[in-house]
Amino acid sequence: MVAIRKLLIANRGEIACRVMASAKAAGIATVAVYSDADANARHVRHADEAVRIGPGPAAESYLKADAVIAAALETGADAIHPGYGFLSENADFADAVAAAGLIFVGPPADAIRAMGSKSASKALMEKAGVPLVPGYHGAKQDTATLSKVAEKIGFPVLVKASAGGGGKGMRVVRKKADLKDAIEGAKREAKSSFGDPRLMIEKYLAKARHVEVQVFGDSHGNVVHLFERDCSLQRRHQKVIEEAPAPGMTPKLRAAMGEAAVNAARAVDYVGAGTVEFLLAGKDFYFIEMNTRLQVEHPVTEAITGQDLVAWQLRVAAGGTLPLAQDELAIDGHAFEARLYAEDPDKGYLPQTGTLSHLTFSHLPGVRIDTGIDQGDVVSVHYDPMIAKIIVHGADRADALSRLQAALAGTEIAGCETNLDFLLGISADEKFVSAKIDTGWLDRMKPPALGWRRVRPADETSLAVAALNVIRERGIAACRRAERSGDPYSPWFRTDGWRLIDRGHQDIFLRDMIDEASPHLVTAKARKDGGYDLTIGGERIHAQLSGDGSVVIDGVRTTASVAHLDDKLTVFTEDGRCILSLFDPADAAADETDTSGDLTAPMPGKVTHVHVKAGASVKRGASLLVLEAMKMEHTIAAPADGTVTEIRCKAGDQVEDGVPLVIFEPS
Repeated sequence: MVAIRKLLIANRGEIACRVMASAKAAGIATVAVYSDADANARHVRHADEAVRIGPGPAAESYLKADAVIAAALETGADAIHPGYGFLSENADFADAVAAAGLIFVGPPADAIRAMGSKSASKALMEKAGVPLVPGYHGAKQDTATLSKVAEKIGFPVLVKASAGGGGKGMRVVRKKADLKDAIEGAKREAKSSFGDPRLMIEKYLAKARHVEVQVFGDSHGNVVHLFERDCSLQRRHQKVIEEAPAPGMTPKLRAAMGEAAVNAARAVDYVGAGTVEFLLAGKDFYFIEMNTRLQVEHPVTEAITGQDLVAWQLRVAAGGTLPLAQDELAIDGHAFEARLYAEDPDKGYLPQTGTLSHLTFSHLPGVRIDTGIDQGDVVSVHYDPMIAKIIVHGADRADALSRLQAALAGTEIAGCETNLDFLLGISADEKFVSAKIDTGWLDRMKPPALGWRRVRPADETSLAVAALNVIRERGIAACRRAERSGDPYSPWFRTDGWRLIDRGHQDIFLRDMIDEASPHLVTAKARKDGGYDLTIGGERIHAQLSGDGSVVIDGVRTTASVAHLDDKLTVFTEDGRCILSLFDPADAAADETDTSGDLTAPMPGKVTHVHVKAGASVKRGASLLVLEAMKMEHTIAAPADGTVTEIRCKAGDQVEDGVPLVIFEPS
């Protein structure tokens, strides 16, 4: 074996932190690379060394192979781990790493080339006799050819990028009229995300499950599988919650899928970690693709096997043999992984950006958190909006599911919209609990149908907690101002609400973000015992904050915490959260300018296409322009029949959230 003493991780976020953890456990020094947008990111703070490689956009930093290799040589690294995404499945990068005299912690470049193209890999599997989904993966890529193939296969069909994954460059087409736009949109997205616009067409199996098998090979000819994962819970072809092992698997089916996955790996002399993905329809399974890298959901496999897959990668990359043979591997219990994203499920899962002003995770037994973000960090427009992976392991599926629900309920986050409540709703849904789902289940549902929102109306407890928090923060701020002033004992720094002919009190107006029409008045009068007499809605209570963050109301202690950013307060309790805003009745009325005709950017991004001109008459649903953000395309469509009166952007413009893009006049 060749010793790896220093490892550069050519990635960012949670996977970079994850790889660092295993490297450090093995006594290997770590080097991070970062863009300008990630200068203060968690993976940079956790590495032994860090090297800047370019501006914020990934194409100018994390995707620049020469900059990554130069950083490795500059720091004296022996090896490069690509993580997943970015350069992880780039065969030319793997070759360049080897040419620079460095170890690539991944499969051989030839294996990446063989399996990196979905079309080429399907041809290879077809030759090997592996069952395939009916489809087309040929060289002719003009729209006319792809359209004819799709019509011959029969709708619905799946249009998907030949390179890459993660749901990017993928469209489900249910009727002929939508085919042309789907092909062109998928090509653009595939080109943007992977640098390769080639597509393939498959028959869309709406009721199938997505089951994948973890494989591992070494340079000595050994190949094993580490059982399967069920990744059927997806929205827009992106995984949401994964589990291992797959529910309902018989020993016979598990053995057959495992054997097929190992044979697929052997067909390309595979070395390292890989995943062979299948669609499972009843007892029949079909090869989809092979991912020649570590998968996002690898922790559930680690949980049920007790193995560190990154440690396996480092061992194999250094020339070692696999740590275990097939008959030495066994399944222990059940595991789930939930992906916590900065996104708004109510708005079609649109990615969100912002500063995470409050972030705490549950650390119950059996819970593991993989994250690349800490409290106070920013979710950037440049990258995938994943905040964390919440992984749980239990004795069986029911036990693991209970732990998952507890871990999600114990997670607190504020600063931008997330899918946390959505994950909680899914985890408690009867269909998911009974494992009666398929890959299309979530897309057939609408978020409100899951009853997933845990935002609740303001009550006496949340108003009391918020008011006490405001009083405490005002007091701290006043003390700091007094210390900086030339007269620290000036009465102008008092915050006790002193009155000349009345008992001192403070009036705090709080508006419930659910019911904005009804601001609440909380009148607080300080007591000698350090607490306050609060009057809320005519009712008087005694409340006091404790040092541990809990609040005591009329002698009853309640666990609660508050995230306060600007004028917004999020109160977290065991029953959910309440979102309030400070309200000053003396403020001038808000600007009520009518902007109902403005079609605004739903999120920061880049305008890639403008399909209409000012003065154009359009029908409801017509595509007006396309916005690219976080590697995904989002179409701004006409909300009704009407006229486009003004276009306020052009292709190539970078726009911010909420900026008017099109002025639209409904008919």
